[in-house]
Amino acid sequence: MRAVVYERYGGPEVLEVRDVPVPSPRPGEVLVEVVAVSINLSDWEALRGSPAYARFGGLRRPAHPILGTDVAGRVTAVGDGVTHFAVGDEVYGDNLPRYGGFAEYVAVPESAIVHKPAALTFAEASAIPQSGAIASQAVALAAPGTRMLLNGAGGGAGALAIPLAVAKGVHVTAVDNAGKLDFLRELGAEHVIDYRRTDFTRTGPYDLIVDLVAHRSVFAYRRALARGGKCVIVGGTARTLLRMVTVGPLLGMLTGAHLGVLLVRQGPGGFASIADLCESGGASVRIDRVFPLDEVPAALAWHGEGRARGKVVVAVRES
Repeated sequence: MRAVVYERYGGPEVLEVRDVPVPSPRPGEVLVEVVAVSINLSDWEALRGSPAYARFGGLRRPAHPILGTDVAGRVTAVGDGVTHFAVGDEVYGDNLPRYGGFAEYVAVPESAIVHKPAALTFAEASAIPQSGAIASQAVALAAPGTRMLLNGAGGGAGALAIPLAVAKGVHVTAVDNAGKLDFLRELGAEHVIDYRRTDFTRTGPYDLIVDLVAHRSVFAYRRALARGGKCVIVGGTARTLLRMVTVGPLLGMLTGAHLGVLLVRQGPGGFASIADLCESGGASVRIDRVFPLDEVPAALAWHGEGRARGKVVVAVRES
């Protein structure tokens, strides 16, 4: 099968298309013929090996030579003990931390996937798992009528979170680069901030801050919070994560705020409800661009350089 492989950390230039063996599903796994796979921040970080936690399991070289986690496709084989899927089923899910999605076939645990809603395309389904889990669990922290700030709002998670929050009655301030501000307004953000011109931690106060690309100090986050407010981060630098889980709780105790990390629930339990909402018309997937498998390096660059409005999807084969 064809797959996009890398053997050392670096930029998109270290990726190359190769012929590799088709994986065989082990007990409890299914083999999926990949139709579409979406790009996440986890792919960009694992490609570069930065932040430091992206090298978990592979300090000097990548632990998984094929990136791609959020896949959608058809089951072509099942391993021993699989009971919920059969050959021919249309499925989607998140194969983190195994990766392997930028390929024509990938073996995934039965527990990591779910049947694809019939009304969604394979591209739409592939765009949901990680982004949907983050969006739904972040918005669940906001109460109606409160003020929420979302940093890094122009990507896949923000494109789902903003409309969900607005529908809940939350006043949303969205932060990203200037090229995405109109997109953020279109999604329903009440206020938008270009992070290159304005330090959002000097605005507010906010009842909830969700930072998807965290690199600020815990003291800066605290400055932007209302009393009793909450700040959670999802991604960011290793230093920021470390300080958030060590200094954050102590600062919160002293000031009446909550500062911590959003521990996103993985698996279908974390994202299937968003897919159902998309199928019913209560939410929609925003796909910015679709690239073929041969152009995975360009797709990762487009995402990693912050140009995508919503999700970037790789079409591995025609649906």
